[in-house]
Amino acid sequence: MKRERALQVVLVLVGLFYCFWGYLLFDDLWHSRWLSGHSDVMPMFLSLNTALGPCLLLAVKQPAKHRLMIAYAAWSSLAHGFTMTIMSAQAMAHGMHRQDSPQDIVIFVAIGVALLALLPAKQASPAGAPISELRVAER
Repeated sequence: MKRERALQVVLVLVGLFYCFWGYLLFDDLWHSRWLSGHSDVMPMFLSLNTALGPCLLLAVKQPAKHRLMIAYAAWSSLAHGFTMTIMSAQAMAHGMHRQDSPQDIVIFVAIGVALLALLPAKQASPAGAPISELRVAER
């Protein structure tokens, strides 16, 4: 029970964090900031995580039913953190410094690890029913 409660707290915090990015996305697009910095990747990245925020907030009530969504949030956060680590190492090797490192790397890796560590256990499927079987509502 404590583990599920901890997961719910993490889901709320991460969900709100990602929802806040909607403001950053809106501000970036409204003022066309992405054009001045030639950073057309940032609005696309913000839009993905902005959409993920409400999904994580919906998963708070019944985390076990939203296991796949939580796992996606965890693995995408880890993938982003590792990608930023590689980019930062490459930039450092070329004598450059990235503004968002290392604090963003730590944040994304922490989000991914926390979500994976608290991921609900897989629920067993009903006896005799294959997972791929379609379940049609009875009339």
